[in-house]
Amino acid sequence: MKRHILIISYRDIRHPQWGGAEVIIYEIFRRIQHQGYKISFLCGSFPGGPSRDEIDGMQIYRVGNLYNFNFKAALFLRSMAAREKIDLVVEDINKIPFYSPLFVKNTPTLCIVPHLFGTTVFKEAPFLLAAYVYLYEQFIPRIYKRSHFSALSGTTRDDLISRGIPQQHIHLIRSGIDHDLHVPPSERPSSPEPIFLYLGRLKKYKRIELPILAMPTILKTVPKAQYWIVGDGDYRPQLEELTTRMGLKDSVRFLGMRMGRDKLDLLHKSRILVYTSPKEGWGLSVIEANATGCVAVASNSPGLRESVRHEETGLLVPHGDVKALAAALIRLLTDNQLWLRMSREGVKWAGEFHWEKSTRETLNLIEHVIGSPAVP
Repeated sequence: MKRHILIISYRDIRHPQWGGAEVIIYEIFRRIQHQGYKISFLCGSFPGGPSRDEIDGMQIYRVGNLYNFNFKAALFLRSMAAREKIDLVVEDINKIPFYSPLFVKNTPTLCIVPHLFGTTVFKEAPFLLAAYVYLYEQFIPRIYKRSHFSALSGTTRDDLISRGIPQQHIHLIRSGIDHDLHVPPSERPSSPEPIFLYLGRLKKYKRIELPILAMPTILKTVPKAQYWIVGDGDYRPQLEELTTRMGLKDSVRFLGMRMGRDKLDLLHKSRILVYTSPKEGWGLSVIEANATGCVAVASNSPGLRESVRHEETGLLVPHGDVKALAAALIRLLTDNQLWLRMSREGVKWAGEFHWEKSTRETLNLIEHVIGSPAVP
């Protein structure tokens, strides 16, 4: 009989607001299911999403919403555990923890942690909600004292250690990328157009407005520079209003969500991926962009300082320093030899990250946590 892994995550890969964390969970566990495991997901619901679904042979259960999912998930988890055997609970802690060890005390828990919010949550959420998330994180060491953790970056690993998680319970497992999709152009231009782009969800805490604030300085040196914002989210109206107010509608374009070959085409047309978030789990979009030949300019912030190799695959700037950000972008928009060298190094760097490796390392960790391998 196949061993049953239940994954608890706020969103599944079909959620309208899915992001990098959901991609990582999906790519790894759709592969693990072929190694003798039954995979189920317990996720939050969304308009139009059925309460029961199936994705690539994995069962999806959807309950609750953004504000009550952790409570609904606890009730569902306890009910499922009473009906059928669950060999392992996997928590995707990229919002708040679910405290599953409190509800299934005889079932081991593995936590996959892109990053913890800490005080950065106060930059994104209203105060009461931010305080709620912040306080929920404080009990992780006590409630998960017997659990193992898969950290996406060294920064996240160090954060967990600083909170009191034993180092021997933390395992660094990087994400892969889709190398069939993310490829460099067949003919690399020696002097591409002066385009840089952001790729991802439009959220306040991502600080996507920083390159907009840098544009007047950039345009003095590179008059044809373009900033393409690729993605959707609740922060888009504020970004559009800022663009209009600064008179930059000809230089800043909002292109909405793009996927697959459309996304690849935009990456091929761009010189630079810009990422100015104060904190990331790793920077999946950075590695994907590197694989296509894009060079990264990013904040020197947790997660991003690991996915970007400063002066090799991109440039890191002090977070929030608009002047330094403008200087870094101008440098890569005007120095073709520098851009070409970093572009080539970025392709090599991205070649080190494969889903098969991430899956193998996660599977080894699962077998360690459960106690023995499954029988395919």
